[in-house]
Amino acid sequence: MKRSIKKVAIIGSGIMGSGIACHFANIGLEVLLLDIVPRELNDKEKAKGLTLESKVVRNRIVNDSLTASLKSKPSPIYNQKFASRITTGNLDDDLQKIKDVDWVMEVVVERLDIKQQVFEKIEKYRKPGTLITSNTSGIPIKFMNEGRSEDFQQHFAVTHFFNPPRYLKLFEVVPGPNCKQEVTDFLMVYGEKFLGKTSVLAKDTPAFIGNRIGIFGIMSLFHVVKDLGLTIEEVDKLTGPVIGRPKSATFRTVDVVGLDTLVHVANGISKNCPKDEALDLFKLPEFVSKMMENKWLGSKTGQGFYKKSMVDGKKAILSLDLETLEYRASKKAKFATLELTKTIDKVVDRFKVLVSGKDKAGEFYRKSFAAMFAYVQNRIPEISDELYRIDDAMKGGFGWEHGPFEIWDAVGVEKGIELMKAEGLEPAAWVTEMVASGQKSFYSVTEGAKYYYAIPSKSQEKIPGQDAFIILDNIRKSNEVWKNSGVVVEDLGDGILNVEFQSKMNTIGGDVLAGLNKAIDLAESDFQGLVVGNQGANFSVGANIGMIFMLAVEQEYDELNFAIKMFQDTMMRMRYSSIPTISAPHGMTLGGGCELSLHADKVVAAAETYMGLVEFGVGVIPGGGGSKEMALRASDLFHKGDVQLNVLQEHFLTIGMAKVSTSAYEAFDLGLLQKGKDVVVVNKDRQIAVAKQHAKLMADTGYTQPAKRKDVLVLGKQALGMFLVGTDSMEDSNYISEHDMKIANKLAYVMAGGDLSEPTRVTEQYLLDLEREAFLSLCTERKTLERIQHMLKTGKPLRN
Repeated sequence: MKRSIKKVAIIGSGIMGSGIACHFANIGLEVLLLDIVPRELNDKEKAKGLTLESKVVRNRIVNDSLTASLKSKPSPIYNQKFASRITTGNLDDDLQKIKDVDWVMEVVVERLDIKQQVFEKIEKYRKPGTLITSNTSGIPIKFMNEGRSEDFQQHFAVTHFFNPPRYLKLFEVVPGPNCKQEVTDFLMVYGEKFLGKTSVLAKDTPAFIGNRIGIFGIMSLFHVVKDLGLTIEEVDKLTGPVIGRPKSATFRTVDVVGLDTLVHVANGISKNCPKDEALDLFKLPEFVSKMMENKWLGSKTGQGFYKKSMVDGKKAILSLDLETLEYRASKKAKFATLELTKTIDKVVDRFKVLVSGKDKAGEFYRKSFAAMFAYVQNRIPEISDELYRIDDAMKGGFGWEHGPFEIWDAVGVEKGIELMKAEGLEPAAWVTEMVASGQKSFYSVTEGAKYYYAIPSKSQEKIPGQDAFIILDNIRKSNEVWKNSGVVVEDLGDGILNVEFQSKMNTIGGDVLAGLNKAIDLAESDFQGLVVGNQGANFSVGANIGMIFMLAVEQEYDELNFAIKMFQDTMMRMRYSSIPTISAPHGMTLGGGCELSLHADKVVAAAETYMGLVEFGVGVIPGGGGSKEMALRASDLFHKGDVQLNVLQEHFLTIGMAKVSTSAYEAFDLGLLQKGKDVVVVNKDRQIAVAKQHAKLMADTGYTQPAKRKDVLVLGKQALGMFLVGTDSMEDSNYISEHDMKIANKLAYVMAGGDLSEPTRVTEQYLLDLEREAFLSLCTERKTLERIQHMLKTGKPLRN
């Protein structure tokens, strides 16, 4: 049976309900968001003379919740305009509208009696065959299903999102005992393909997979902290980016999520998993119990493990001393073992070094990894039959770069067993059997596909669902065509090459530009198309400003001019090569990374792409073709009269205010992506494969090399005058500094096409020459050098 989803109903508009509603709106669906009717008027409603029968009052809870969600940061929605896809209502007046939807999702409070009441009401109006799911984080399905019709039960499952729904990728699907297989299969595919999630099939066990393992990890650390006498800052240093975890690490994460939420889940596991061998670790340490008593729950109560305060008139973040339970000034954490990993760029290569540490950090890693390895091995087949699902859940739900079994592989399976035994923990029978059979890893890669150790067959089996993905890590060695220190060029098959940046933060320097040119050479001579894509944390944070700073400080202006021209020429090769070029940006796509995308034939952007020309922050204008390109794009939008100035001004402000899109969809509004040409992919894992498809399609349908543009309309003095008056008045009112005005005026000169006496058609090269000249002149300014130096030292812009 073919099933399509056009409209969904979300029952419950709290933080999760509103967030889920926004994410369904993100992907283009109509959403009906419902909640209860208020029991009494609030003060504002009384003052206005409203009654409980008023529609405004009856929808107050749902409207207030949605409004709060849309104002929250980070935003739950790709573009505020998408909120118009959400219709609000209440359960008393509007529940009958669910007869018109394709999927009803319950997201009410975690109480079985309330959920059962909601399902009873839903069943009165739900049409047969409609999907019905719950976002519960752990209530057994058999209890929620009780008393429901056969059709309801056949279409009922848990679909568990993690908060915030837009950003966390885990989508746990837990089929009910009578759920049809076709429904389970549909939900798994829909989560991955349309919602952009990592769909993980879970069993109906307490806390499912993500929270069962994640909460164990946190509770285990609580006990290790006390045993080793570590501070909370030290633990957050040890469990953050150094091991591929979010910056919030452990204690900051608990503060954000809420200590009460953590305790609720931990107590649920403790109560409902009496045979769990690690049950003692789910018991609350004394400091957690005391914090619960004091209502130190984290961000929601203003204090938790950390607390914002004023110290000597300055804002400061205080840390909780777990011994005294008093707040004190934060202490910087430093360990010799971590120093050894500073030169190791890949997280996966650090684990062997970390567990070999001779200090307290090494001891911490040995103990914590041993506990985690022992725990996850024993959860099979209790919570999952396949080990890769546990890794997928931790990566998708908790933002880990590597799952527990992947970390165990990185440490070495036998070394992991050694760590466990040192802590009095024994390997599971299946692990011992695996090692005895000569298999030394949980995962392997063959012909670009990833395999996992399947316990029933005692062999490596291919992880299903990979056909829609191209994972560069899996193909890099076997498909490498060329490489230097800045890039690797891989053959994606079907005549399409990929050029993958390998520099720190994927910055664009001389090696990367040389690699891009080589990739275009190779594609033009022996292939049909080129994708520029990588699967790092960010596409590219821009040009290598360290190199620019050194050349400018040494006053090597000829060399700097050559470097900027090489950047411009490479961007123009992207635009005017004889093969289609596709850019596949994701994450931070800033400065030069944005300029590269502006010059590709097509952009296949991940939905989570944060794109912008941010060069003003380091005291220059975009010098790799970005200033030229925004003038060209404005020219293409020009109509007669004043509209020309308005369009040009919008593009000028996009650069001048260093605007960065909060999603790929917002990049269309900024003119950085182009409607009808560029496309957005919600699931980043599919991005390289989709980019390859577009490159192949363009090649197969007769791609022809574009003719260089000689028809860019610039407005000359008419536009320049407008810009100069505007920047002068902004400087007079102290809105911008004198140096800001100087940079803005340089940009104005470029985008106006100079001080031409009348509107004129010019070539792209004319604008590129103006852009390069302006960039170089700003590099001679002391205040620009101060800005670059400050950015290099602190990672933050300086306004001088």
